[in-house]
Amino acid sequence: MRKKTALVLMVTILLFITACGNSGSGGSNASGGTDGKTLRIAWWGSDTRHEYTQKIIDMYKEQNPGVNIDIEYASFDDYWKKLAPQAAANQLPDIMQMDVSYISQYAKNGQLEDLTPYLGSKIKVDDVTENVLKTGVIGGVQYGMPTGVNVLGFQYDPAILKKAGINEIPDNWTWDQYKELALKAKDKGIYFDSSMAADIFFNYFLRTKGQSLYNAEGTALGYEDDALFTEFFGMLAELIKEGAVPSQEKLNQTKGILEESDIVKGTGIGIWQWSNQFVALQRVVNRPMELAPMVGPDMEKGIYMQPSMYWAVAKSSQSKDEAAKFIDFWINNQDANKLIKGERGVPISAAVKEAVAPELSETEKQVFDFVAKMEPISSPMSPPPPVGSAEIIAALTDYVEQINFGQATAAEVAPKFRADANAILSNNQP
Repeated sequence: MRKKTALVLMVTILLFITACGNSGSGGSNASGGTDGKTLRIAWWGSDTRHEYTQKIIDMYKEQNPGVNIDIEYASFDDYWKKLAPQAAANQLPDIMQMDVSYISQYAKNGQLEDLTPYLGSKIKVDDVTENVLKTGVIGGVQYGMPTGVNVLGFQYDPAILKKAGINEIPDNWTWDQYKELALKAKDKGIYFDSSMAADIFFNYFLRTKGQSLYNAEGTALGYEDDALFTEFFGMLAELIKEGAVPSQEKLNQTKGILEESDIVKGTGIGIWQWSNQFVALQRVVNRPMELAPMVGPDMEKGIYMQPSMYWAVAKSSQSKDEAAKFIDFWINNQDANKLIKGERGVPISAAVKEAVAPELSETEKQVFDFVAKMEPISSPMSPPPPVGSAEIIAALTDYVEQINFGQATAAEVAPKFRADANAILSNNQP
């Protein structure tokens, strides 16, 4: 990442130094105020997210006269392309949205402020559970404040489930039961699901075994027995081979195109994904949908609250107190959260969740209720992915495709993935 940053910096640094308020895909807005107190806030997202975020910023300025706020926003990919040279130039925004895949990198590069001194003073967290708060801790330091949380689960159409000859998803279901149900649906000509995202669900599976994808230090994989890799990916490949899950070729064709998925077409029962994706799925499916917990045994060990994203404060910020005050407003102001309505994850404040509940649609209530059900039984999240994780995920995805295409077995791939992943992590150590 540092090498790439240096190359980008050579051609873009002047642009960002002279026009650091310009997002390039939606713009910047300097406004109001007379005392020179200015915050720069940056985020990624859709037009809907931009619109309500601007309304919240306007609300904050009304309650805090004299504060100037410059905004910067972009699509997800463009956001990180813009942030890297700003970081190299030591000109990061005061407040920035951070993704779980990137926060370790910025924290370990010394670019994020420790928020610990602000907790309980500038940022009220007395009704935030410890498991949720700790999701922003890296190396014992609170670098990120979750904007909201999500949880993994199975999102499905109960009518298609019954069409497949299955009355209901069992309570506390196991991997063996999952395979039985998938094969039963296949006999009715219906896909049970569209497989599982390799890194996310392998990590979940490992957690149920007391392991994790990465070790706590981010220096190597977090599991030592390759039989776990073989068991998990061998099971998924077998379901594809049996026709209970679409072929890898079909999965590649429909990847990222929700409208082309089997659940939307009525030929598949459900999808494994994060709870915050349920509303969009429901909207496209346009039929009654339900959420079921993850598979066990030991689901409680595997399940965790995942921040949809974080707010972080730049180490270089000259307005850290004001930045912390804005983050507190975002987390705890009930009127602001009635505009957000969980779009950045279910609110982390218990009081805010209660206040927002009457404003929710039926689908949004399903998400809030599901997260509320899972939160008390969840376990602490594994440390955020280390530097180099994006490269590891790409390698894992390639290897899993080889398995699913029948080009190699899971047992053959497991040691190769281990060697590649550990080499990537070793190369990214300081």
